[in-house]
Amino acid sequence: MSTTTPTPSSPQASPRHSPARACRVEDVPRWDIETDVAVIGFGAAGSCAAIEARAAGAEVHVFEVAAAPGGSASWSGGEVYVGGSGGTRVQREHGFEDSTEDLYTYLMMAGGPGADAERVRVYAEQAAAHFDWLEAQGVPFKGTYLPGKWIEPTTDDTLLWSGSEAAWPFSARAKPAPRGHTAQFKGWGGGKVLMEKLCARAEAVGAIVHCNARALSLIVDHAQGVVGVIVRIEGEEKFVRARKGVLLCAGGFIVNRDMVARFAPGALACTEVVSGGNDDGSGIRMGMSVGGATIHMDQFFATIPFFPPESLVKGIFVNARGERFINEDAYHGRVGHYVLRQPEGKAWLLVDNEIFGRPVIEPDIEVAAVGETWEEVEQELGLPAGSLVHTVTEFNRHAAEGEDPLFHKAANWLRPLTEAPFAALSYCIGELKAHAFTMGGLHTRPSGEVLDADGQPIAGLYAAGRTACGLPRWGEGYSSGMSLGDSTFFGREAGRAAARR
Repeated sequence: MSTTTPTPSSPQASPRHSPARACRVEDVPRWDIETDVAVIGFGAAGSCAAIEARAAGAEVHVFEVAAAPGGSASWSGGEVYVGGSGGTRVQREHGFEDSTEDLYTYLMMAGGPGADAERVRVYAEQAAAHFDWLEAQGVPFKGTYLPGKWIEPTTDDTLLWSGSEAAWPFSARAKPAPRGHTAQFKGWGGGKVLMEKLCARAEAVGAIVHCNARALSLIVDHAQGVVGVIVRIEGEEKFVRARKGVLLCAGGFIVNRDMVARFAPGALACTEVVSGGNDDGSGIRMGMSVGGATIHMDQFFATIPFFPPESLVKGIFVNARGERFINEDAYHGRVGHYVLRQPEGKAWLLVDNEIFGRPVIEPDIEVAAVGETWEEVEQELGLPAGSLVHTVTEFNRHAAEGEDPLFHKAANWLRPLTEAPFAALSYCIGELKAHAFTMGGLHTRPSGEVLDADGQPIAGLYAAGRTACGLPRWGEGYSSGMSLGDSTFFGREAGRAAARR
């Protein structure tokens, strides 16, 4: 996830053309640019699509709305979720075996009720090779391992635990392994390095890049196949003919609050958007304008960063009833979703003196209650009499024995909360900064073809990255690095498929 969120930009409508309305080919006055493949967006998916389309011999033009390449991926932590096939070279070097079946099982669980088995299988079988491909494009990976729990590394290490691999229920079905592979960079925001290398590579192999180029509308022929796109470059409309296809890699829709309210209203509780500023849904709307189906539009990533320090993971979350509701060692985004749906929007993290610390990302988090006893904390929070005390007493009793029968928190994160003073950190909605991005998008084949409502491909139209609904499609199952893994891998698949058409 990104820890720096730029101010969202508003979609700029054209008086004549809109992403929601396709242009008929007979209304095209001229072709200003002709190419084999037109890629909309020069982020993680678009750059990798351009590289592979060029490798397949296609002429490629890329149109990026921002003044510089990189997209929202440039603001990310630079983590790519890969493994399987016995492990990447970095996993193996640090003694972690990672079978394809374990990766497949984890990704199927992470995908939730709507997991795409075909897509997951393709990714699980090729993810380790995909890591090698990224290195071959010039993306630097130091190769070192960083133990512990991190939102994203501030060191330049490579391998980390970036999801719920070691947490229940995932660990009960798939052998845990760290799979977050981070581009070498010190500090927050390793995505900048990742994207600098991928975008430079795309240009080096011959992709022609246009920045300050906003895609306005798709162009369709008499059979409703996509044959081009209208873009505005430096304020001037250009008609682009795409002989083989248009590839939509324009991001999600988190900065378009109208779309969020319509499709993913739960995300409105999150005040911080995870975006480079241009995830306005225009790519999704262009796909919809020619009959493209959308799926899982209600799903979103959400997090309330409650660690580091990782000692806080040893605390317990409770709601307005004084009850626990999640194993706190799960991925912070999974915990975030559970927090957001608690009664009255109220949740607190209970800690004692030994593990107390200020969350690094949210150091100004409110201390809602302090007491020498848990009774005092309970009273100060205004919880039902005896509720919090009972919860803590039961947790402490089992934690002393290294057990958590209710939520199966791993033993290494279990310890009784017994050292006074005690505190409750507020994670109530309205008092916290929750971060979000969207996961739903166009329905596609793993090879990128956009599908209509009948599940049939729309001629000449492809999508990847957050414009499509890929591997990440269930907020409760997300892991850091899944978006970059999905975008880069399936961007490659879509680029190859478009070039072959």
